[in-house]
Formats: sequence, structure tokens, C-alpha cells
Amino acid sequence: MKAIRVYEYGNPEVLQLEEVADPVAGAGEVLIEVAGAGVNPIDWKVLSGAMKAFIPLQLPFTPGVEVSGKVTATGPGVTEFKIGDEVFGFINIVGGYASKAVAPVAKLALKPQSLSTLKAGAVPATALTAWQALTEHAGVQRRQKVLIHAAAGGVGSMAVQIAKYLGAEVIATASASNHAYLKQLGADDVIDYTTQAFEERVSDVDVVLDLVGGDTQNRSFSVLKRGGLLVSPVSAPSMTLANDYGVTPINFATRSDGAQLALIAELFDRGHLTVDVEVFPLSEVQRAVEKSQSRRGRGRLVLDPTRI
Repeated sequence: MKAIRVYEYGNPEVLQLEEVADPVAGAGEVLIEVAGAGVNPIDWKVLSGAMKAFIPLQLPFTPGVEVSGKVTATGPGVTEFKIGDEVFGFINIVGGYASKAVAPVAKLALKPQSLSTLKAGAVPATALTAWQALTEHAGVQRRQKVLIHAAAGGVGSMAVQIAKYLGAEVIATASASNHAYLKQLGADDVIDYTTQAFEERVSDVDVVLDLVGGDTQNRSFSVLKRGGLLVSPVSAPSMTLANDYGVTPINFATRSDGAQLALIAELFDRGHLTVDVEVFPLSEVQRAVEKSQSRRGRGRLVLDPTRI
């Protein structure tokens, strides 16, 4: 099979396309013929070596946390899926940038019928992040006011739609070129962060979903009502500022969850969610990762292993 291999930590230039042996599905796992592999910030953070103290990996490795595709083999004890099923999932911290991948069945769900297998590969990690942020950690309720930073990105665009589905009033920050896109996704108000400070426009917010960190995160405390929540998968919010403003700070890591993915697939098929993708052949992985590092653009980036 074809796979992207990393022999040393570094920049996207160290990514190499190679022919390697097919993986074998073990107990409780399936082998997937990959149709789409999403490109995520966690991929290039792992690639850089910045996370090796927390996520030790044996070199060489194949990056990629999420895939979609067809089940081509099942390991011992697997009854949840059969050969030919089209699945998607947040499979692991590595393994996705390849034409075949192995994944535990607990991390998979049948892909949305309304999405191609290629597009479905760009969904699991970001959709799970947005879903867990807004439902598990923030407990968003109808008529609450939710502010979402970096709303046009992968997690942000999912979060705008999920917050709207939950009945919230959704305020988004993004550059002007993405305002129409976010309105289409359901945002009630969009603030151009390049020309106006969001704290001049927003107040008494119930939940802030921070996908930026740093100064943006710190300034977000001032727009929350007392008792509000600042949720971030990016970095741990300041406890000092949280105490000063009387709000709850939450930092979390996304959990792979096949059952939640099944719910997300249903939301796609019922028309509540959509995803915009930019597709790169597997051989152009360096360009795809560089585009992700730039943090520009909208929606998701996905690798197509069927195009070399």
C-alpha cells in the first residue's frame, strides 16, 4: 500500500510517500481501504516533535488521525461492521495518511449516507471536538448566547452548525471574506476580528468556544456573563482571570467516540450539518500540511489516497 512516512521530526519536507506492507487487523479492529484522510493541526504538531514528550512514537510513523473508507477485512471478534461497510472515524494519533489503515471498531461509525467517502474523511476529529465542547463541556441550551472564535476553520465551522442545532444564538469571529459562508452555516452575527475588537460588540455571553488561544482567549473573559463558561481545546484558560470574572474555564482533549460519530452522521443525513473540503492527492501531502499550518481558508483539508 501507499503511505506517508516520517523518519525524523521536522517540517512538512520530511514527509515521504512510500510503498509499505499492508497493516493487519487485530482483535476488535477492521482494515479500511482509505478514501479520505483529514489533515489536522495535531498532525503537524506531532510531526514537528513538539509533542513527543507527551506522545512518544516509534520512528518511522505514518501521520493522520482520521479516515473514511470501506472495510476490507475484520479482525477476530468483530461483529459491529462487515466487509464492504463504509465507515469513518478518529482512529488514532497516527496512521491515517495511507491507502489502508487499521482502526478499533469502537472508534468508528457508518459514514453519513449524504457524504462521499472522500468528504467523510474530513469530518470525525473536528466534528467530535465541536460536539464534545458544546454538549459535554458547555452543555449549551436553547436561547443561550455562544461566541465562537476562528469560526470558519474546521472545528469552528462544525461548532457554528452544532450550536445552531442546539438552539443557541451564535456569534462568530472571522475575516470578512468568510462572513457570507458563516451566515450560510447559521451564524446570527459575524465579527471581523481584523477590523474590530469583538469585546466592543459582544457582552453577556453564556459560552465562549476559543479555538485561537493567547490574547484572544484572555480577552474573551470580559464578554462572558458571571457564571459563564470559557471552553478551549487549544490551551488551558487562565484560572486567575476566570476567578476575576466569575466564570468557569475548561480545557479538554478530544475523545474518539464511535457512538457520538453515529449521532453526527445522523445530523449530516438530516441536513443539520455540512462540510466544505479542499482535496489534495496523497502525493501532495506537503502542500496540504503547509496549508493547514497557515491557518487560512475555510472548512477542511483532506487527502485522497486514490490520487497519487
